[in-house]
Amino acid sequence: MSDTMTLPADSTTQNRRILITLSVMLATIMQALDTTIANVALPHMQGAMGATQDQTSWVLTSYIVAAAIAMPLTGFVAAKIGRKRLFSYSVVGFTVASMLCGAAQSLDQIVAFRLLQGIFGASLVPLSQSVLLDTWPPAKHGSAMAMWGLGVMVGPILGPSLGGWLTEYYSWRWVFYINIPFGILAWLGIVTFVVETKLDAKRKFDLAGFFLLSIAIGSLQLFLDRGQSKEWFASGEIIIEAILAGTAFYLFIAHIMTGKRPFIDPQIFRDKNFIVGLLFSFMMGTVLMATMALLPPLLQGLMNYPVIDVGLLMTPRGFGTMFSMMLVGRVAGKVDMRYLIAAGVLIMALSLWQMTHFDMSISKWDIISTGIVQGVGMGLTFVPLSTLTFSTLPQKYRTEGTSLYSLIRNIGSSIGISVMTTYLAQQSQRNHAVFSSFINPFNKALQNDMQHGMWNIHSLGGLLAVNGEVTRQATTMAYYQDFRLMMFLCFILLPLILLFSKPQPKTA
Repeated sequence: MSDTMTLPADSTTQNRRILITLSVMLATIMQALDTTIANVALPHMQGAMGATQDQTSWVLTSYIVAAAIAMPLTGFVAAKIGRKRLFSYSVVGFTVASMLCGAAQSLDQIVAFRLLQGIFGASLVPLSQSVLLDTWPPAKHGSAMAMWGLGVMVGPILGPSLGGWLTEYYSWRWVFYINIPFGILAWLGIVTFVVETKLDAKRKFDLAGFFLLSIAIGSLQLFLDRGQSKEWFASGEIIIEAILAGTAFYLFIAHIMTGKRPFIDPQIFRDKNFIVGLLFSFMMGTVLMATMALLPPLLQGLMNYPVIDVGLLMTPRGFGTMFSMMLVGRVAGKVDMRYLIAAGVLIMALSLWQMTHFDMSISKWDIISTGIVQGVGMGLTFVPLSTLTFSTLPQKYRTEGTSLYSLIRNIGSSIGISVMTTYLAQQSQRNHAVFSSFINPFNKALQNDMQHGMWNIHSLGGLLAVNGEVTRQATTMAYYQDFRLMMFLCFILLPLILLFSKPQPKTA
């Protein structure tokens, strides 16, 4: 049977396409939710397992590293055993691993089961994207990517609020058990409706290439995830991870350029739209996930919102994304996708500019409205970007291309979170030093406040109170500086849009 499933558009075929879309969407949402839903439950796990904060952080790190290493395998394994078979195995494995995570009785067990969850979950997003691109005709790819993007983008946004609600009213274990019904329904749909692809029995496994890429990605993820807590290059562990990542990546590039049957076919990088899409996706991941990582500590730590309220305040961002993705699905094929990407990037920059004007007395509506604006920008950018990236890529590279696309976006997200959190810590220290210089008996504003009994710098307790306020203001300013930096990154993205080639009009 042909690898492409562009069948005649009768009602039976249309219904089958819709059922396939729903099935792969469930798998996508399940995996995308799990990237953020467990973050909220970490303090509860820490108490239940009697572990330290550094030990419980491995619950997140193990999943991220395992998924990053396993993701590049998607193209090869799909070619050897079939895409449908790999998809169904991955869903079953991910669901079972989720159940085991929920039932874990020790920290070692949950870290081991999270490793399994990352390995099986790595291929779910690229496989779902590949299946949808092959299920729908080229003229409908924009709409198909809009539906796929809903799961990829909305999942991480809804994760914290759903995780907080489940943890608060049930148990942290339900953060993992929630995947079971999604997994069962997704598996039933995949085995019933998805069409199997042709196998490539002649394809050989490049062990050396996979080994080098695994070392590079694993070391990079550990470097990014643990760098902040280990004070970066002040730690021997971080230095070793950086050297390993750089050396292994260099050797991997040299290997695929000179090997006879490399792990990743270098011919895939001859497609200009694909290369530009990877670079754009990397930058998008940096801005998207860094923003979502910075907002919860800002709302909880400085604005004193409970964890449930933080989740609810971030949820409307998902509605903005859903609205813009549905809009893109309607206009796909009628409007140049490059214009939509430019509009989305500018709207995201606008939302980040609005966030630089947050203050401690900001209303909930201001937080919600800014989130909705940013969600609209994300949706307008993400769907056309996915469509343009694969618009000119040969069909035989599609599964491998989608796995690389997801991998690069995830690496960009990890780098973005690490860079922005490090910049936040550094700017907080700098701001604190600058603000502290104004705390002296000659400051007239401080003298006036002291006369009214607000502050007292002549006692230890008074100095501690003043220092606490200075720290709060310094940290608040650092958040604004982070948002401003991400706004500038959005402007840097705009020239990349000009490098995309406009795809030729296609019909079903």
